[in-house]
Amino acid sequence: MKYASFLVGGRETYGIIDGNKVIDLGKRIGDRYPTLKALCAADLPREAVASVAGEADYALGDITFLPPIADPMHIWCLALNYVEHHNEVQNAGRVQELPKQPALFARAIDSLVGHGTPLRHPGVSEQFDYEGELVVVIGKPGYRVKAENAFEHVAGYTIMNEGCVRDWQFHTRQITPGKNFYQSGSIGPWIVPRDEIGDVDALRIRTLLNGELMQDDIVASMVHKIPRFIEYVSTIAPLCPGDILATGTPSGVGFSRTPPVFMKPGDKCEITIEGIGTLHNRVGE
Repeated sequence: MKYASFLVGGRETYGIIDGNKVIDLGKRIGDRYPTLKALCAADLPREAVASVAGEADYALGDITFLPPIADPMHIWCLALNYVEHHNEVQNAGRVQELPKQPALFARAIDSLVGHGTPLRHPGVSEQFDYEGELVVVIGKPGYRVKAENAFEHVAGYTIMNEGCVRDWQFHTRQITPGKNFYQSGSIGPWIVPRDEIGDVDALRIRTLLNGELMQDDIVASMVHKIPRFIEYVSTIAPLCPGDILATGTPSGVGFSRTPPVFMKPGDKCEITIEGIGTLHNRVGE
């Protein structure tokens, strides 16, 4: 099942994507679950969805994808969470040792757009980099969650292009500015429920820029895996339904290449994660 938020006929809603068909759950069960976040909080209940599933309401081409969760309380992101990515950043002289604790930063929701919407080029910099990432979407709330119980709090998974403005990221030791340019990243296209992903560590992440393979690794290569990530952030603040946890990017990012490769207006970036789908965006002006 693929759950997406979208715009259709000037109205924001959410539903199921089934091939080229779209079922509008907001129209059908919006009285009980007004948003996809509310449905995640109920652990994406199959019985509620099955009771209203039927003929499609729209064709896929009729909708505009939005970020799956419009108003997450938290967007937590990990840096340097793949061994080879750490090595390439270290070789570029930006870091020293592998992080002993999750290297955490936050993003704002207005730094992200949906699937198919152009990324906004920063304008003030030519160092606009791509980062393909697996995203965990929280369903069940919790505070100080133990790692062994972490997956009980996961509603499902989606994809992020965690677009970075590298020179702004490295202005100081605080990387947040380069990670939060307006509409510089994307998320989606949809959320796939946790129970439809067998072994999350076996998922493969691939990033293509203008059709050329740039990143290729599996989730098992993470330094701090999903249970540790959830344990760590839930010690700082309670998990809330709809929270977004971006788990870090593999090696192959643009700034570590010789010569560097950055995204330019007109480029197309595609991030595919097996079992979830493909997030793609052009780069706008």
